[in-house]
Amino acid sequence: MAKQKTVYFCKECGHESSKWMGQCPACKQWNTFVEEKIASSGKQGGAKPLKTSASPMNISEVVMESEERIPTGIGELDRVLGGGIVKGSLSLVGGDPGIGKSTLLLQVCRNMANAGRKVLYISGEESMHQIKMRAERLGTFEKEMLLFCETDLDAICQAILKSKPEFVVIDSIQTMYSEELSSAAGSVSQVREVTAQMMRIAKEENIAVFIVGHVTKEGVVAGPRTLEHMVDTVLYFEGEREAAYRILRGVKNRFGSTNEIGVFEMSGNGLLEVENPSKTMLNGRPLDASGSVVVCSMEGTRPILIEIQALISPTSFQMPRRTAVGIDYNRVNLLMAVLEKRVGLALGGCDAYVNLAGGMRLGEPAIDLGIIMAIASSYKNTALPEDTIIFGEVGLVGEVRAVSGGESRIKEAEKLGFKRCILPKANVDAIKKKPKIHLIGVSNVREALDLI
Repeated sequence: MAKQKTVYFCKECGHESSKWMGQCPACKQWNTFVEEKIASSGKQGGAKPLKTSASPMNISEVVMESEERIPTGIGELDRVLGGGIVKGSLSLVGGDPGIGKSTLLLQVCRNMANAGRKVLYISGEESMHQIKMRAERLGTFEKEMLLFCETDLDAICQAILKSKPEFVVIDSIQTMYSEELSSAAGSVSQVREVTAQMMRIAKEENIAVFIVGHVTKEGVVAGPRTLEHMVDTVLYFEGEREAAYRILRGVKNRFGSTNEIGVFEMSGNGLLEVENPSKTMLNGRPLDASGSVVVCSMEGTRPILIEIQALISPTSFQMPRRTAVGIDYNRVNLLMAVLEKRVGLALGGCDAYVNLAGGMRLGEPAIDLGIIMAIASSYKNTALPEDTIIFGEVGLVGEVRAVSGGESRIKEAEKLGFKRCILPKANVDAIKKKPKIHLIGVSNVREALDLI
C-alpha cells in the first residue's frame, strides 16, 4: 500500500503545514488547522491546466466581446447577479441548512428549462424521487430538465461533457469527491479540488455553473477561504429559518456590483419575490407606540424602509441588560453612550432591547439617528408621529452627519405616504429639487430629541 502522510490545512486561507499550529502564519487566525491524510505515491490533486494561448498577448490586441447574460426568470436574483447569469461563470451559493438554497436554484432550473435551455441538476444529497417531489411543489416543468445523482467527480465531469448543458447546478460541493485524493468528501483538499475542476469545465466549455456550499457555525462556507477566491460570484442567503423573509446578498461578483440585495418570501410554493420590500416590512407596524420609528437604509441602489423598535425599562438586575437583534450590538452600546454623555439621558440603570422588525440585518451608519430616536422615544414613553421617517449618521460628539443617497431615500418615503422626514441638515442643503415631504434638518442629537 502507498504510504500516507499527514498534512494540516488552514480552514480560513488554505495554508498548508507539515505540523499542527495554534495560529496560522498566513492569515493569523487561531485554531483553524485541520488534519488530512494524503497518499504519497498517488496522483497529486489540482486542476488540469487551462487552454491558453501559446505566448503572451499585448493588451491592445485583445478583442473585447460583450458578455452574454442569461435571464433567470427571477428578477431579485438577476438584480444581485448584475443582470443575469454570465456564460462560463462559476457561482457559489451559501447559507444555513433549510434556508432555501436548493429551492431557489431548482426554481431557476425550471425557468431556464421552460425557456428552452438545456439544464443539468447534479445532486449528491437527495435522490431523484426527492427532487421530483420538490419540483412538483414548485411548479410545472413544461420542458425536460436533466437530473443526475452522483458524488464521484470523474463521473460528474463525464456527464457534463457528454450532455453539453448551458446551466449546471452542483448540490452540494461538500458531498463531491475525487478518487485522486485519499481524504474524505467535504475535507479541505476535496472541496478545493472539486471547485478547481468545476472552474476548468465552466471556462473551457462556456457553461454557467452554480455550486451550493454549506456554512459553518461561524457563518462562512465550509472549506478553505480560498474557495471564495476561486469562484466568480459568491451569494449568501441571510435570515432565520422561522422568519418568512430571506435576503440574498452578493459578497463577491466579478461581473457586477456587490451592493445589491434580493428579498424573497418563503411560501409553500417556493421562494416568492418581494418587489417592494419597504411596503412589506412596514405591514402591521404599530401606530402611536413609543419606541417605534421608521428608518431608511440604502442596499445598493435600492432604498428600504424598515421599522426599528426599542424598549427601555428600569433594570431589576445588578447590571443592566443590553440586547440587539438585526443591528450591531456594539453600535447600539455606542449610541447609548452618546445619549448619556451628550444629552444627559440616565440609561445606566435601564435595560435596553433594540430590534429590527422583519428579520433583516442592517449595518449602514445611516440608521444611527433612527436607533437614537427609538431609544429616546421609549425612555420618555412618547410616540413619534406615524408619518415620520428618520435617517442620519451619528458621531461620538453627538453630531448628525450627512449620508449618501439622500434624494433616493426621500423619494421612497414620499412613495409610501410619509409626510415628515428628520434628516441631517447637510443633506437638506444638498437637495436641489424641493420635495413634497416636509424636511426637518438637524445638526446634532439634541436638536433631534427636541422633536419628540
